[in-house]
Amino acid sequence: MSLKYSQGIFTPKNPEKYAGRGSIRYRSSWELKFMNFLDENPSIKNWASESISIPYKNPIANKTKSYVPDFFIVYEDVNKKLHAEIVEIKPHKETSFEAAGKSTRNQVQAAINQAKWTAAKQFCDRQGMQFRIITEHDMFAGTKKKKR
Repeated sequence: MSLKYSQGIFTPKNPEKYAGRGSIRYRSSWELKFMNFLDENPSIKNWASESISIPYKNPIANKTKSYVPDFFIVYEDVNKKLHAEIVEIKPHKETSFEAAGKSTRNQVQAAINQAKWTAAKQFCDRQGMQFRIITEHDMFAGTKKKKR
């Protein structure tokens, strides 16, 4: 399953759940699919897109940069307890060196992503939140992680 680079403005059916500011932009068909899930799922109480900025050390540029995760969500579990999470949507091939295979581009992206995600996990730990990475294997039935 390839990542579709469609982009646009999302219009929620339940705008009262959206906690961000301004237009809601999606940068891929996967993000659009996830936005629809967030908007329509009754367990999702609040959500925002690209609403948090986290400083991280880019290992390639050797500079401090800002990481803006895809989503911030607040959901209610079966016991009516609220949980907050930061969620990143990313192709599996960009999640680790193992998943990147021999592609230099994917290996570089995996290195940058690991630095971003380490900073995001530390940020979430300080805030009492969780950090989650969602790939095509989580979003689409029937996709499998390739063994290398």
